[in-house]
Amino acid sequence: MSSWRDWLDLPIQGSTFAAGIDALHGAILVTTLLGALVVGGVALGFTLRYRRRDATPFRTAQVLAPVRFEMALIASLTVLFVAWWWVGYRQFRALQEPPAGALDVFVTAKQWMWQFAYLDGRASIAVVVVPAGTPIRLIMTSRDVIHGFSVPDFRFKHDVLPGVTTVAWFQATAGIHPIFCTQYCGLDHSRMLGAVVALAPQEYASWHQGDVPALVAEALGQVRDQQPMAMVSRGLPEDLPTQGLAVATRHGCLACHTTDGQRHVGPSWLGLYGSRVTLADGRVVTADEAYLTATMMDPAATVVAGYPASMPSYAGLLEPGEAAALVALITSLRPGVVPPQSLPPLPTVRAAPVPPPRAPAP
Repeated sequence: MSSWRDWLDLPIQGSTFAAGIDALHGAILVTTLLGALVVGGVALGFTLRYRRRDATPFRTAQVLAPVRFEMALIASLTVLFVAWWWVGYRQFRALQEPPAGALDVFVTAKQWMWQFAYLDGRASIAVVVVPAGTPIRLIMTSRDVIHGFSVPDFRFKHDVLPGVTTVAWFQATAGIHPIFCTQYCGLDHSRMLGAVVALAPQEYASWHQGDVPALVAEALGQVRDQQPMAMVSRGLPEDLPTQGLAVATRHGCLACHTTDGQRHVGPSWLGLYGSRVTLADGRVVTADEAYLTATMMDPAATVVAGYPASMPSYAGLLEPGEAAALVALITSLRPGVVPPQSLPPLPTVRAAPVPPPRAPAP
């Protein structure tokens, strides 16, 4: 049996948000269409009733509506507008606030592909594999220009900005859900496609062990016409914090940051994750995955109070998997988590000499 959604050729409802957004869309559509019919009917009635009937000039009598009627109409339209706004605002807020325990996926946009990295060390291009029915938090940034991460099945669109880290989330139903870029980003903008593959728990566990479920193979086949580099990881790589240690060594991060709580050029990574950090501009933020990623991509906007603004930006220098590995390393340096065993020697921290007191001016 067809519905109004079929008449409008809307995509499937592939997320927990889709039904509510469609309901709001339908309510606004029906109300505005009814309003247009009423206004059109009144206009037609006035046209027929007050049309010129002969060649004799005449002036149409002024038609006045009761003031109470006009005030009631204005009040009704205002209440309706506020109600729509409130429902839409609640939906927007819900899309911006992922629940506790959401699985993190790092998303990096670049001309003209989507790159994904998982906290277990996997990486993929164009196709991201997630468990169905589980909240997924996306930590997104761009390496070049503005892109738009859009999944119509989810009723989901989020701008992805260069040098800025943004966060959004979804909870998908099982299936293949196409990804589009909805911000014009250059010559091959229309080819910047991808897919979210949401697997049932058994299939997701199978993929996690290195298998390629039929849905993943199908999605790769669909996307590779436009994205020949589309791929997903097979097999489980080495422990991600261990990879993060290699990345930190390769990029010289440990020349400025310690792992044992000592103060150095930059804040120590020990106990940083989840803590409250006071920034140089007075803001107090939580050092979560989004904040840690932002400090790598736009360090000038996240300078910690009491430390120099000397860290360079790593936007375009770190691959998505490298950024995810660094975040996993910092996350592991907190109570209750076993950090990588082969931490390199810590940099020597020498206290700056204290100048002698100056004699008071005469």
